[in-house]
Amino acid sequence: MPATAGIEGYLAGLDRPLRDIGAAMRPVIEAALPGTTGVLYHGHPIWGLGDSPGRRPICLLKAYRSYVTFGLWRGQDVADPSGRLIAGARRMASVKLASPEDIDPALFTGWLRAGLELEAHALPVAPSLDPRPPEG
Repeated sequence: MPATAGIEGYLAGLDRPLRDIGAAMRPVIEAALPGTTGVLYHGHPIWGLGDSPGRRPICLLKAYRSYVTFGLWRGQDVADPSGRLIAGARRMASVKLASPEDIDPALFTGWLRAGLELEAHALPVAPSLDPRPPEG
């Protein structure tokens, strides 16, 4: 996956420890999701399938004041024996990362690969029926 200046700039602009969390998460995400595209979407990094990853998103990183959210669009469909994924809207689920020590590369890689598999086999959604806002 090519380096994305937008994602690099986003992560570089974060204060520590959020920057350290992003720096540790990015290689985990990119190693688990070969062939995906990473872009800034609605102001934060996402990774998804195709030329418009916002149409087929798999995961996101979004920084807040004291943590970074690592979210999966189909996270509620992913097996999580750890119980760390917290259900969100629609089918999303996420985990809050307050330090790099909160990152479990093996666990997160499993989630990411499951999310990729789910999205790769999902039926395409007609743009007029897609509940996600259009890219832009």
